[in-house]
Amino acid sequence: MATTQHPSTKQDILQHLLQQGQATAQELAEVLRISPQAIRRHLKDLEEEELIEYQAIQGGHGGTEPLMGRPKHVYHLSRKGRHQFPDNHAQFAVSLLDTLQETVGSEQVSSILRKQWQRKAQEYRDRLASGTLQERVAKLVELRRAEGYMAQWYPLDENDDGCDRFMMTENNCAISDVAESFPSVCGHELEMFASLLPDCKVERTTWIVGGEHRCGYLIQPKNSLS
Repeated sequence: MATTQHPSTKQDILQHLLQQGQATAQELAEVLRISPQAIRRHLKDLEEEELIEYQAIQGGHGGTEPLMGRPKHVYHLSRKGRHQFPDNHAQFAVSLLDTLQETVGSEQVSSILRKQWQRKAQEYRDRLASGTLQERVAKLVELRRAEGYMAQWYPLDENDDGCDRFMMTENNCAISDVAESFPSVCGHELEMFASLLPDCKVERTTWIVGGEHRCGYLIQPKNSLS
């Protein structure tokens, strides 16, 4: 009983979300060994403090088609919540890029950032291998989730040619500090997705840096556009 009122419980919740990326109230209750009711009280407090956010998900996890039924809340750290933990990596990266820009100019920095995303694309390409478009999209989402992007995917309506379209969403930007100061990285990221799926058109539909709550990408085969 005393555990539910332990002053470190909220910190334990934040720590778990930092390590795991996301969790439901039930999962947190099981891990921290306190009642779901107590967990929900703490989650409500953390939400009011703007340290966590949640996404309502119907059915299974992001790689499955949504099912009917009551949606469950999946919690993750907000940007403010992440800042509760010591981490100078983002600040250092932005400072380094600022210094580079002052030293070599914006065009050269953009070239360096593009090269970085080309390297990242090669890393992804080696792991995506071959497969159907759905399999490749699912694998890409898996890789992005592992890097903290809170990615999901779902199929859209099938067109007359029988070619599926897919939507990939990212509810968290793992490089938000850099992206806000150097939004060109988002353009390079989009180029990377297009290079990984050369038989598709990849279009950004929503953008966190633009003030929206997530980044969204419409993926559709080029042969369906002709």
